[in-house]
Amino acid sequence: MQDTGTLHVVATPIGNLGDLSPRALDTLRAVAAICAEDTRRSGQLLAHFGIAKPLLALHEHNEDAIAQKLVARLLAGESLALVSDAGTPLVSDPGFRLVRAARAAGVKVSPVPGASALIAALSVAGLPSDRFAFEGFLPAKAAARRERLQGLVAEPRTLIFYESSHRIGETLADMALAFGDERPAVLARELTKLFETVLDGTLSGLLAQVEADPDQRKGEFVLLVQGAGEDADARVAEGRRLYAAISQHLPPSTAARLAADLSGAPRKALYGG
Repeated sequence: MQDTGTLHVVATPIGNLGDLSPRALDTLRAVAAICAEDTRRSGQLLAHFGIAKPLLALHEHNEDAIAQKLVARLLAGESLALVSDAGTPLVSDPGFRLVRAARAAGVKVSPVPGASALIAALSVAGLPSDRFAFEGFLPAKAAARRERLQGLVAEPRTLIFYESSHRIGETLADMALAFGDERPAVLARELTKLFETVLDGTLSGLLAQVEADPDQRKGEFVLLVQGAGEDADARVAEGRRLYAAISQHLPPSTAARLAADLSGAPRKALYGG
């Protein structure tokens, strides 16, 4: 009986090409083909390292349709690599359905670890890193984004988000509203690239820096927010969440009083009236 191939999940650089590991290079050179979210972008990476392999487009619009075809190739003995545009595949990128289908078929799926923007940012943020929650990209629409943030106000773990350049200001403003102006946060921009910056402070302070400097609204962002404290901070966060929900049905002063009673937070921290 013929052995099956292996699906190698290969991390690629998030910026600095020197971060591609020797093992990743060997793997990409050895496989029959490489599945990539953006074949043009991955093709540039492969060309830089002199790797000539067939590239197969695998993205959110076709993954379901081609996963079984790729599994059939693996079952026939071919080994394939899966890469994303940058960093570790499947982290806010396609690939999960292919990995699940391969594992269900009994195909070996092997990680080739390397760069990850969220871990790189966490490692230099100076925020608690023993427990964290990765939230990926927030919804693009303001109402849905604010609703998602309201559900996280009492989360005690460090929160990690990805954000785009054209929404970073709006997101910081929404976070300051939901979590409070003084919640500690870190904004990591263009990690491992020429214009890398890591800003820390409060949410309101970061918003002011981003609004004052157009350069801080360019590039790719990882935004880290310290979790709610276990005492007063958590009570205020929970109070704000309750107030946001109750105030949709009751006058603001009444909603603030009920939210304060339920959460133990000071009423003035929830409603200034």
